[in-house]
Amino acid sequence: MDRIRTGLAAYGMSGRVFHAPFISVNPHFELTAITERSKELSRGKYPDACIVRSFDALIGLEGLDLVVINTPDGTHYEYARRALEAGKHVIVEKPFTTTVAEAEELVALAASRGLTLSVYQNRRWDGDFLTVKEILSKGLLGHLVEFESTFPRYRNFVRPDTWKETGKDGGGLTYNLGAHVIDQAVQLFGMPEAVFADIATLRKDGKVDDYFIIHLLRPSKAPEVRITLKSSYLMCANEPRFVLHGREGSYVKYGLDPQEAALTEGLLPGTPHWGEEDKSFWGLLHTERDGKVVREPYPSLPGDYAAFYDNIYQHIRCGKPLQSDAREVVGVIRLIEAAWESSRMQRVVRI
Repeated sequence: MDRIRTGLAAYGMSGRVFHAPFISVNPHFELTAITERSKELSRGKYPDACIVRSFDALIGLEGLDLVVINTPDGTHYEYARRALEAGKHVIVEKPFTTTVAEAEELVALAASRGLTLSVYQNRRWDGDFLTVKEILSKGLLGHLVEFESTFPRYRNFVRPDTWKETGKDGGGLTYNLGAHVIDQAVQLFGMPEAVFADIATLRKDGKVDDYFIIHLLRPSKAPEVRITLKSSYLMCANEPRFVLHGREGSYVKYGLDPQEAALTEGLLPGTPHWGEEDKSFWGLLHTERDGKVVREPYPSLPGDYAAFYDNIYQHIRCGKPLQSDAREVVGVIRLIEAAWESSRMQRVVRI
């Protein structure tokens, strides 16, 4: 079997939780190398993977097919460029880059070398998002008029030991979680004509943004839908993850996809009932059917992050379409840049 020999650029939370488990259980991949600058935390779980001490050593490995750039945000552009120049296929963690110019340069470089460049927008395979897509495809709410997506977090203190909160190598909530909720909205409704946003730092002594509310105006696929995207580190009482209102009904969903929690606990993808959500977390569908009011839980579809790597294999080895193609994710970075401009200028910014 022609397995894809894969290397991880880091073995922090992203490598341990979101990448190594899926690569290791997928028979089409080989977890060949893991970058750990001084430790050997991966040795116990992945004894067959060699540990390298630098990114240069990783991309210099002969026979390595694919490199996963799961390093701090501010390094994504440089590391992805160097990996592509070394002739490797590349997966970049979200956010793809910090600027549109960087993103477009990487896309052009990958195309010129005939290499795959994908962005790890894994939350396209969240169970709640897949359920939203199903509800919309079935027209259960009638003509949709309003879409709200909120990613709640609660940490009312600033962690000084992580780049995500110091701003040293990127970080901040808009690039971190905004990259997910914006991508999901664009998947559903297309790119908007304009953006209106408020981005702020609300926690005491905060150094990066920890709050945003972003309105995407007149999306290409559904110009009449009002889109609101929100996240904050000060949501002690959770808001709904999704709220959808149509002319014939509503859908309200609380709670987060269970895959991250399962992975953090050490469960492996493919275990029985993987990605399934407890019925107590199913969203509420409120509509009419055959002239009668329906107000009942709507079954959540199972989440499936493994589908991301399945598609990477199908694309690289079988030529199938790439589902999280960096070319389309450039639009997400464009919207994040526009949201920041909108917040600074306190005005609507056209795309």
